[in-house]
Amino acid sequence: MTPDSRRLLPSDAPVTMINPQGEALGEVPGDAALLRSLGLLITARRLNDQAYALVRQGRLAVYPSSHGQEACQVAAAQVLDAGDWLFPTYRDTIAAAVKGVDPVEALSLLKGDWHCGYDPYEHHVAPHTTPLATQLPHAVGVAHAARLRGEPTVVMAMCGDGGTSEGDFHEAMNFAAVFQAPVVFFIQNNEYAISVPLARQTHAPSLAHKGIGYGIPGERVDGNDMAALLSVLGAAVARARAGEGPQLVEAHTYRMQAHTNADDATRYRDEGEVQAWVERDPITRLRTYLTGRGVLTPAAEKEFSAEAERAATHLRDGLNQDVTPNPEDLFAYVFSTPTPQLRAQSALVADELSREVTA
Repeated sequence: MTPDSRRLLPSDAPVTMINPQGEALGEVPGDAALLRSLGLLITARRLNDQAYALVRQGRLAVYPSSHGQEACQVAAAQVLDAGDWLFPTYRDTIAAAVKGVDPVEALSLLKGDWHCGYDPYEHHVAPHTTPLATQLPHAVGVAHAARLRGEPTVVMAMCGDGGTSEGDFHEAMNFAAVFQAPVVFFIQNNEYAISVPLARQTHAPSLAHKGIGYGIPGERVDGNDMAALLSVLGAAVARARAGEGPQLVEAHTYRMQAHTNADDATRYRDEGEVQAWVERDPITRLRTYLTGRGVLTPAAEKEFSAEAERAATHLRDGLNQDVTPNPEDLFAYVFSTPTPQLRAQSALVADELSREVTA
């Protein structure tokens, strides 16, 4: 019953295929895939910046930016098939958008309009919500159900380094391992859980080592290297789909901006630390590599910028629209079949509203 412990060990260093200077360190994915990824990265960065601006304009209540770690999210969505499920965290708006969710709908939660502004079944993206790590047992449940039905579905369960300290993370890992669920646990280790550094979260050699105790193979990857992310995550998804059970991938990246707009990151980290990661920016790295190969042309750069602006305009226009809430919605989406109590409460509110209109 005990798996070969040697196959559970992650690499000593994160897998890197293109270094921060834009130089290939070995065989990398094809130019077409990386060129498409660069376009998505440029749009992702623009969406992050636009969302931050919308917070300052009062159109979003809060926004947890993924500026600097967009490669993790773009890659996570890219390696999935249309029928695979993505279970994002509150910071994974970009991953949901790459999977097909309208960013305006994805950000409805953070605007305060809905708990979930889109249909999870349409794009196979679970609700984009704020509770920490609670989505992970749900992700395992979906993966286990798919396996029981004989479906080729793989679930990408995303998590932050802070989420690995939650009980839900460990329960999900054990459940997945015991039932050999086809799920990929993807940890975006961006060095901080709000103001708590990684050193206060764990004493393990890496977060990827956490899989060993559950019999789940782990791997480490440079989270700012798009080529390595596509390769490592793609291989993990393929193994899960082939019936090899759950996989664990830890991406080493960095949160360049504050935890959210309500956070003051200067209180717990210095600017020198942040600047050291500027040189490892995933967009700069991939752009340098593709330019050196003659793949990235001025025309392609222009089109990528234009597409990013179109996406930002769509987001800005969508979130600048005022929404008139319908009080009946308070009761309409609690249960598929309303309980007697809900019907009574709904009738009470409707009666009060009708008397306000006639008053």
